[in-house]
Amino acid sequence: MRLLIVTDAWLPQINGVVRTHQSLKAHLERKGVEIKLITPQDFKTIPCPSYPEIRLSILPNRKVARLIRAFRPSAIHISTEGPLGIAARKFCMKHGLPFTTAFHTRFPEYVEARTKIPARYTNLIMKWFHKPSRAIMTATKSLRDELRAQGFDNVVTWTRGIDTDLFHPREKLFQDLPRPLFMYVGRVAVEKNIKAFLDLDLPGSKVVVGDGPQLEQLKKEYEDATFVGMKEGDELAAHYASADVFVFPSLTDTFGLVLLEALASGVPVAAYPVTGPKDVIGDAPVGKLDTDLKSACLEALKADPVTCREYALNFSWDACTHMFLDNLSPFDPCLIKS
Repeated sequence: MRLLIVTDAWLPQINGVVRTHQSLKAHLERKGVEIKLITPQDFKTIPCPSYPEIRLSILPNRKVARLIRAFRPSAIHISTEGPLGIAARKFCMKHGLPFTTAFHTRFPEYVEARTKIPARYTNLIMKWFHKPSRAIMTATKSLRDELRAQGFDNVVTWTRGIDTDLFHPREKLFQDLPRPLFMYVGRVAVEKNIKAFLDLDLPGSKVVVGDGPQLEQLKKEYEDATFVGMKEGDELAAHYASADVFVFPSLTDTFGLVLLEALASGVPVAAYPVTGPKDVIGDAPVGKLDTDLKSACLEALKADPVTCREYALNFSWDACTHMFLDNLSPFDPCLIKS
């Protein structure tokens, strides 16, 4: 199979979507799949307003068409709803090519949080984008059911996997900070609801790992918290393992890969009972979900780190990769006209 993946989310961004693409590519190639990624690195870009680390490709239609024709894929997956995703969608529709898409991010809710534009308007754009997709891949059953109830068709499940060799229990950093240590890892942005975590009256210390448009503001407002910026690879894994509780305050994430990375590091999770945490954690004894986030944090301290690690081992990339392949819609490359 010659698989083309089109994504507006790529390096130098560091987030769950990018890490998912990187791991998926590696595991697909091990299975003999020939892959090409079309990413913003192939185009002239401008920074996204209010979110400069996200790069928006400028007038990509013609180049996207050239790249698709040159690669001649036998399956196309459009991962994001940005300029590249729209350009690839246009090409597929023009040539009658089947394609699949993914619902990684709740853009309507994010846009509303940033601009106050009601989510119902942006949701119309999302429905337009995904309507021709042969399979809209979602990370969780609850999100799949939610989208179906909203009128999205052809919604299927594609769960996530984690690198349990990278994320594992190890010696804890931050020996100079009072314990217990409550940690958030991820983008520092308004839609992540980080203030709900930082406002909590908790014992010990709070640490925020990540970068984003809200970082400087939160540093000024919460001088008692420790902000360490973005971390990658082994350094990121070492930070996860240093926490006593991983706090996930988001109300809008579609999955939360960070939840599994924390659990694989032997760190229990505290979160709200919403899509993502409900699907990853549920009633498992690896943390606590509660509408009272402080209560969830304190209860999560009681979870056994060994149990957390063992639970995370159930989320393999092999299973995730097989599921992705089963969701694709292959076609004859001869359908692509030169």
